[in-house]
Amino acid sequence: MADLFDTSTRDPNAAAAGPRPLADRLRPRRLSEVIGQSHVLSPEGPLGAMLAAKSLSSLILWGPPGVGKTTIARLLAAETDLAFVQISAIFTGVPDLKKVFESARIRRQNGQGTLLFVDEIHRFNKAQQDGFLPHMEDGTILLVGATTENPSFELNAALLSRAQVIILERLSLVDLELMAQRAEKELGRALPLKGEAREAMLEMADGDGRALLNLIEQAAAWKTDHPLSRDELSKRLMRRAARYDKSGDEHYNLISALHKSVRGSDPDAALYWFCRMLEGGEDPRFLARRLTRMAVEDIGLADPQAHDVCLACWQTYERLGSPEGELALANAVVYLALAPKSNGVYVAYKAARAAARETGSQMPPRHILNAPTRLMKDVGYGAGYAYDHDAEDGFSGQDYFPEGMKRPVFYAPPERGFERELRKRVDYFAKLRVKRQGG
Repeated sequence: MADLFDTSTRDPNAAAAGPRPLADRLRPRRLSEVIGQSHVLSPEGPLGAMLAAKSLSSLILWGPPGVGKTTIARLLAAETDLAFVQISAIFTGVPDLKKVFESARIRRQNGQGTLLFVDEIHRFNKAQQDGFLPHMEDGTILLVGATTENPSFELNAALLSRAQVIILERLSLVDLELMAQRAEKELGRALPLKGEAREAMLEMADGDGRALLNLIEQAAAWKTDHPLSRDELSKRLMRRAARYDKSGDEHYNLISALHKSVRGSDPDAALYWFCRMLEGGEDPRFLARRLTRMAVEDIGLADPQAHDVCLACWQTYERLGSPEGELALANAVVYLALAPKSNGVYVAYKAARAAARETGSQMPPRHILNAPTRLMKDVGYGAGYAYDHDAEDGFSGQDYFPEGMKRPVFYAPPERGFERELRKRVDYFAKLRVKRQGG
């Protein structure tokens, strides 16, 4: 009896009598037919090099939906004469895995290896992931896992150490156009679309080849006596929802893009990523919090008002709610992007924290300690303290660091924004300190 999960023995034309989706009909038969992913499939790429050396290792294919993960895995098995077995982590339990491993063991005894393709491998828990390790190590299976999530966060270190991560990229508009041309050839007719509508359809797919073929299949079935315009297309097709997981990899990618665009003083890019997150369903309160963080981390005292602007816009959002309140946050985005940038205090804070950890047991100098009891006075607490208001220029120049600790310099304000003025003050007090201590 054939293995329940083994697709290597099935007749690819078994379903020929029934309707086959366009995506299935256009599935490449060899790696050279795969659209996109040349960075890994070319002779210089990691997969191309492995095949040329006839030494394929276990792999984790990481990339967005519809970029060819399943197809590449299937073709790798064909190129290396391995039986192709496909399972999904969503529908496969421990008893099923045991059957798969036992079938692979028997197959190996009969002289054939097994490429086990695990879709959505990040859905397996830690114990299930550990279950693959002995079978990978003894050669029973060659594992190819597919995931849309960052393997660093979702897969065990032990599993990652035994597999090479291959990053697949979303398909470009050029790749999608080539796929559309192949589809038209398979269908035997051109799509009933004007040039602008065709471009709009490619954009709707958002880098997902499977999504594009589904759109093409819909468009090809339309009965129309003229090529459709962009507006006519948009009435018949809904734009594919942007890929965004508020708790996953895309969440962190987009907030990183927003933060770096603000830091890079690019208001247009900052607004774009801000809106991408809103369109994906991000909580505006999370964005308000992160904007406030940007104000204190990347602008700081170069523009002290930036912090107040963020808090005011955050409060305005809380009062207005959505969708009107998002405009207040957009104001904060633009203000932060155009504000002078400084991480002077941020750098000083981290350096001071490091110094505090290293010298955390040292006492303050006695002259700045209060002496509420006679004993404290007798041991020198408060002795020699100079009251700054009584000193010339209101500055005594005394040392406030622990005795014996070399005076460090943490805060070095740059010549930007309001910190130009603070720089003058730092230099002023530094000169006075030298003068007072020298006297």
